[in-house]
Amino acid sequence: MENTALAAGEFKATCLSLMDEVAATGREIVITKRGKPVAKLVPYRTKPKAKSIFGALAHTGEIIGDIVSPTPEYWGEWPSPSDPLVLDADVQVTSKRQRRKAV
Repeated sequence: MENTALAAGEFKATCLSLMDEVAATGREIVITKRGKPVAKLVPYRTKPKAKSIFGALAHTGEIIGDIVSPTPEYWGEWPSPSDPLVLDADVQVTSKRQRRKAV
């Protein structure tokens, strides 16, 4: 943007037309007093509204492949209580209610 220097007396005489010109062209005007800059007339711009973080990543992911059908790996079944690995582990399965009563 190009700044234009203008004496305070001249600005006072043509203030309204200069404001219209700045709004139309976007050009900034520096107002001087005895050759020293004292003010700047700039076009008014509203700040863009801040984006919400909710939904900021919407439509950025990509699904590759089939997400509905089962996986190709075999997951097996739950071990039965008579399974030797379960018997060797000495793990006692309790519910939350049983653990609360024990405390």
